[in-house]
Amino acid sequence: MGCAHPTHGFDYPVNYGYLPDVPAPDGEYLDAYVLGVEGPVPRFTGVCVAVIHRLDDDDDKLVVLPPGTQITDAKIREQTHFQEQFFQSVILRR
Repeated sequence: MGCAHPTHGFDYPVNYGYLPDVPAPDGEYLDAYVLGVEGPVPRFTGVCVAVIHRLDDDDDKLVVLPPGTQITDAKIREQTHFQEQFFQSVILRR
């Protein structure tokens, strides 16, 4: 949260990280948006409530919230638009 993307230059308005040692199809670690948390966090343990499955890229993203928290698909889209606007995707839930 509050940091710039190292290559593309946009700022992250939400916490964004990865799961160490969990490989993703793009060859990196599996990424996650941490929503519903005010302020940056160095580590986070939460509940995965959705997956943003990119239809035109091989880099899906987890959506992680604090336990007991809920979020609508519209709010996920709003909070991740800064990056997801460049991709076609669907939000998958259980």
